[in-house]
Amino acid sequence: MAEPEIISGTLASGGRLDKALAEASGLSRERIKALMGEGAIMVGKTIATNPSAKMQPGAHFTITLPPTAEPAAQPQDIPLVVVFEDEHLIVIDKPAGMVVHPAAGNADGTLVNALLHHCAGQLSGIGGIARPGIVHRIDKDTSGLLVAAKTTAAHEGLARQFADHTIERRYLAVCAGHPAPAEGTISGRLGRSESDRKKMAVLHDKSPRGKHAVTHFRTLEQLDGCALLECRLETGRTHQVRVHCASIGHPLLGDPVYGRTPKSLRPLLERLGFARQALHAASLGFQHPVTGELHRFEAPVPADMRELIDETAR
Repeated sequence: MAEPEIISGTLASGGRLDKALAEASGLSRERIKALMGEGAIMVGKTIATNPSAKMQPGAHFTITLPPTAEPAAQPQDIPLVVVFEDEHLIVIDKPAGMVVHPAAGNADGTLVNALLHHCAGQLSGIGGIARPGIVHRIDKDTSGLLVAAKTTAAHEGLARQFADHTIERRYLAVCAGHPAPAEGTISGRLGRSESDRKKMAVLHDKSPRGKHAVTHFRTLEQLDGCALLECRLETGRTHQVRVHCASIGHPLLGDPVYGRTPKSLRPLLERLGFARQALHAASLGFQHPVTGELHRFEAPVPADMRELIDETAR
């Protein structure tokens, strides 16, 4: 059963309760009214039931969003690039454009659908009926390596390594500009943006929200108006590399959410048809959760990113 999502905070404006909650939470006023009818909104220590109640700024609220129903994913014969496979786990080189698991707006055509067909349904059930075998994720428009578990033992063992930050994850990224210094560490709490619930943001270190995130980066090559970076992750938070690079003023080229491509490079990206964040999960290393053997896998830079790098090479 999926866990409910909790949205909490303080009202930034007064007036009608439904309007103030919509502004503070990012939900629509109609959604707010429906949740009130379900008893899912608390203002202070009281269940809110009147959308038109007059409020003062600063009131604390909590909204409990019920989990969405998760339909069982179905097998689909979708080609996969298998880097490694045994009876316990499978490592895939995921193409950009493929969603990892079914969700709203992506009911099929996902990596999970492909894995269910390839593995004949033999995937760990810990992730639930919509996410069998999924131990970690990478964004739809990020390419590269991902490991999935076939058995409970493999899933639990891999999950422990992710929790302990002992998994090696190296990404290649093309960012706008030339970071100075050319290498360093970006550290801070990552969580949902207060201004846009669909985005992640670097939060204040003392914020009660979010999770600690650390990215080590170094410049591999200075390109024309941009740079090729190697990013090594200590943690694996949602959109971590994208948010961290944007936070130091060097967003990834093609990223539609966290940065704008410099004007000087827009004609090139349009000519190349490059319309995704320039991010690739290039290497993945871990201890096999069953055999104990150390594994390290590499995925070559995909053709679209290779072309972008070549076209901007000095």
